[in-house]
Amino acid sequence: MPPEFTVTEQFRPELLAHCYRLLGSIHDAEDLVQETYLRAWRGFDRFEGRSSVRRWLYKIATTACLTALETRSRRPLPSGLGAPSSDHQITLAAREPAVPWLQPAPFDPDTFASVRLAFVAALQYLPARQRAVLTLRDVLAFSTAEVAEILDTTVAAVDSALRRARTRLAEAGPVEEDLAEPSATAQQTLLNNYVDAFTRADPGALITLLRADVELEMPPTPTWFTGRTAVLGFLTTHVLRPTLWHLTATYANAQPALIVGKHTDAGLTPYGIQVLTLVGPHIARITAFNDPALVPAFAGQPTGSGRRGGNVALSRDRDPGSD
Repeated sequence: MPPEFTVTEQFRPELLAHCYRLLGSIHDAEDLVQETYLRAWRGFDRFEGRSSVRRWLYKIATTACLTALETRSRRPLPSGLGAPSSDHQITLAAREPAVPWLQPAPFDPDTFASVRLAFVAALQYLPARQRAVLTLRDVLAFSTAEVAEILDTTVAAVDSALRRARTRLAEAGPVEEDLAEPSATAQQTLLNNYVDAFTRADPGALITLLRADVELEMPPTPTWFTGRTAVLGFLTTHVLRPTLWHLTATYANAQPALIVGKHTDAGLTPYGIQVLTLVGPHIARITAFNDPALVPAFAGQPTGSGRRGGNVALSRDRDPGSD
């Protein structure tokens, strides 16, 4: 094994998280991390050791991301494009697969910090360079001088960009970084009950799990809903069907999530990823990424065993004859 591989490979997971924060796409982040390691491998013999290997890799990765962002639009969620509806009977807007929607990423809560969905969505409102400065300084805790070195700029420019980024992020509203999440046991119970109610298509059981102000968004559909009545009404009318869905627990963006499969004539087919935001004993937000192309990124991901007190949720597959 080449020595440069041994030295640099340990940083791959955190570089992936960094690129994801900047890009909002797990697929793009994976591509840019691959590009980072290719550039590092090609240039390792020229690495002079004036900075740490870790900082050198972050410089390569950040530069690659900023170059990519020059030609890419911000990645929104439906909640970033328009107001919600409190009426589940409205006509849904057409799906917009051409929009570069924000994507979930398979990061667990014990390893990765500051990758929650709301935070990454808020970062998308920042210009690319401000996004980089804020994540390098406030998330990764590089010093101002180190950030200036990574970005090939001055300390004064970093300080200025950081102030603007913090102000703009605050104006975007709360980012749900410090939610009162339930204990491990309560979370496991809540998720098991949600999976059970969802797969049995039981709105009566589901309603007890949702906050009164629960929100539901479903990229690539721009329409989104707020309020228990609207969310449950939409799910009951359009989504919940006995024996139709198969849910497998995982993590996304350091939050509980579910890999969604759909039973069809061809068998169980990938459908998407649901990311849940929990507050206290209830679900505050369901972000249903209805994109089968996202499922492979979560294949083989841990389902919670050994984390936060054990299995987070059970995979449920209802038999058509069960009651």
